[in-house]
Amino acid sequence: MSTSIEQDIIALLKNGNKKAISLLYEHYSGALLGVVRKVISDEDIAQDVLQESFIKVWKKGKTYDPSKAKLFTWLYRIFYNSAIDKVRSLKNKTNKEVQIEDSNVYKLTTNSLNQDTLDIQKHLSSLELKYQVVLNALFFEGMTQQEASEELNIPLGTIKSRLKIGLRELKKIYNP
Repeated sequence: MSTSIEQDIIALLKNGNKKAISLLYEHYSGALLGVVRKVISDEDIAQDVLQESFIKVWKKGKTYDPSKAKLFTWLYRIFYNSAIDKVRSLKNKTNKEVQIEDSNVYKLTTNSLNQDTLDIQKHLSSLELKYQVVLNALFFEGMTQQEASEELNIPLGTIKSRLKIGLRELKKIYNP
């Protein structure tokens, strides 16, 4: 059950009212900065991600669906994913330099590539749907076990069991 302030913020977001952002910032910025700081230790970069994420929230506000996730869960995912994206983009900038003399690209043969690992989606689809859903959420959508539990409306213990069984079944496919 959401609080009245959450309901007010949701209504303002849906209507495109700018007051929604100031209320979101007032009530959630501390917690959301904490979410970002879990991923990014640099304070300046974390503050930038916080501001960029609030812009994303403003742009996506009309698409928020309270029946799919609580307001904080929705915000959490936007801010956490933005922080991950920032780390990746910073990492990509530092890894742009190409070292041709150390490259082994031309030494690769098709025998050295395990063809089975290239089509994991095909093998994943051979599992029962309940395992597919959990593995998809955790590995391809980047959810934590807790987030998957909330998003899929499945108890956390069941998520863990299905993950374990699903991985065991995939292992049978890759290592018969």
